[in-house]
Amino acid sequence: MSNILIIEDEAAIRRVLVKILSEENESYQVFEAEDGLKGIERIRSEEFDLVLCDIKMPKMDGVEVLEAIKKLKPEVPVVMISGHGDLDTAVNTMRLGAFDYISKPPDLNRLLNTVRIALDSKELVVENTRLKKKVSQKYKMIGESLAISHIKEIIEKVAPSEARVLITGDNGTGKELVSHWLHQKSDRSKGPLIEVNCAAIPSELIESELFGHKKGSFTGASKDRAGKFEAANNGTIFLDEIGDMSLSAQAKVLRALQENKISRVGSDRDIKVNVRVLAATNKNLKKEIKEGRFREDLYHRLAVILIHVPSLNERREDIPLLIEHFSKKIAEEHGNTHKEFSKSAISLLQEYDWTGNIRELRNVVERLIILGGKEVSEKDVKLFASK
Repeated sequence: MSNILIIEDEAAIRRVLVKILSEENESYQVFEAEDGLKGIERIRSEEFDLVLCDIKMPKMDGVEVLEAIKKLKPEVPVVMISGHGDLDTAVNTMRLGAFDYISKPPDLNRLLNTVRIALDSKELVVENTRLKKKVSQKYKMIGESLAISHIKEIIEKVAPSEARVLITGDNGTGKELVSHWLHQKSDRSKGPLIEVNCAAIPSELIESELFGHKKGSFTGASKDRAGKFEAANNGTIFLDEIGDMSLSAQAKVLRALQENKISRVGSDRDIKVNVRVLAATNKNLKKEIKEGRFREDLYHRLAVILIHVPSLNERREDIPLLIEHFSKKIAEEHGNTHKEFSKSAISLLQEYDWTGNIRELRNVVERLIILGGKEVSEKDVKLFASK
């Protein structure tokens, strides 16, 4: 069922709209409010999928009602109802977030078509919100230790800015999670997040991968191809393991950061890009600079904000929370019932030397859930999680 609210001070217009919508589709439940104040009261206390709102009304006009709805229920589409003299105002309401407007007296086909499209758009907004929450949960940072709390505080401050961030830490500590949080909490969250593992791409292909190439620029370049920087335009690019990037590619990345321009391999044409760069490494870049393997000027461009992700051994107090989180996720993935871990089993796991960090802990938790008893015991840990 779709709940539709009509906010209109003219009773005759309300009756017409209710009749048209109710007869068009049995799944439409149509409600009325005779002025803006009463309409807002209903929106506060009830759930609606669509609002049709007159522009000229006593007590509270349609523009004020629209602004209030966008604050209270921003996902609800609002279609404005305009008289002949209200058309300029109706057009202006589109800038304020109105979905569309219809003129009085309402044209039957135009009205029904607008209502159908608006209701479809509401479903899309709800579905997109659900998917975003799902993605957000996938990349949730688990932990309440001082180190993790400090990282979360930095992310909250830094994410809305355009500042570049260099994320450091050992393999498996969760540097990728930090990059996702930074993107999701930024003004670029509606744009793409493009991830590039610099260590996984052969040095001779890294420039083509990042900046694209022209047809015939090297053996195997059979057609023009856009690179990751172009794909990330108006969004974020995450350069993971940037310490493994060749000096030649580093020079091009530096130019992209300085001038917001890139050029494809084999081309002398500049392409403008609007990209926020996040980078991560498990290497000591200052040492790499001294040994001539990393550009100092690039380091200072990237390291506007530094975030160090601690090893699991440095945040052992988070291990019980991580075990609980992983055990629930693994049970969902395998279609099994969630298994509890005994206190002694958790205590023993807290004593281990986690050289593989979070990644290693997740693998061990999965192994214990598959091989352990109904409740994972200290004995199970000793049998199946031995180091």
